[in-house]
Amino acid sequence: MCEEGSLKGRIEAILFVAGEAVRVEELAKALNISMPELEAALNELRDEYDFAQRGFCLKRFGHQVQLATRALYSTDVVRLLQPVQKQSLSQAVMETLAVVAYRQPVTKAEVEQIRGVKCDYSIHSLTVKNLIQEVGRKDTLGRPILYGTTEEFLSHFGISSLEELPPMPEISSEEKFDGPVPELVN
Repeated sequence: MCEEGSLKGRIEAILFVAGEAVRVEELAKALNISMPELEAALNELRDEYDFAQRGFCLKRFGHQVQLATRALYSTDVVRLLQPVQKQSLSQAVMETLAVVAYRQPVTKAEVEQIRGVKCDYSIHSLTVKNLIQEVGRKDTLGRPILYGTTEEFLSHFGISSLEELPPMPEISSEEKFDGPVPELVN
């Protein structure tokens, strides 16, 4: 039998890794302890978390238990972990993203040629947001990086494949690219 502190640590470890509700019977079996021992340890953990107003709490759902974020701190968590889908993209970044999406694999220089402006910030921003990624090197002088979209890009725009992108409008060779191709809704 493990000492009580160790038992609570083992419970925390299992619940943390599970990330979702775990049946108390399965938890007791995994820990090789009786149900009364588990219930006592769970009650102690719950009381300790509540007394100290820890960042997480113990939630019970019938015969299941789960570690969850304490509602008191949810605003802070959301602010940090706000999904990319909720973050707006600037016009310049959207234009760069449209060029990459429709012309991939494409180099930064090719994006800049199409847009007519430097794209260092936009490429960096899209890479950090995991909407584009390096997909290889172009077999030419200097072996520039080729960029393509990611699965996060598909998720951001609510599509399952690049085939679902709207058709690209026809642009004459004399026209300079000066807007998103075509409209990607941010």
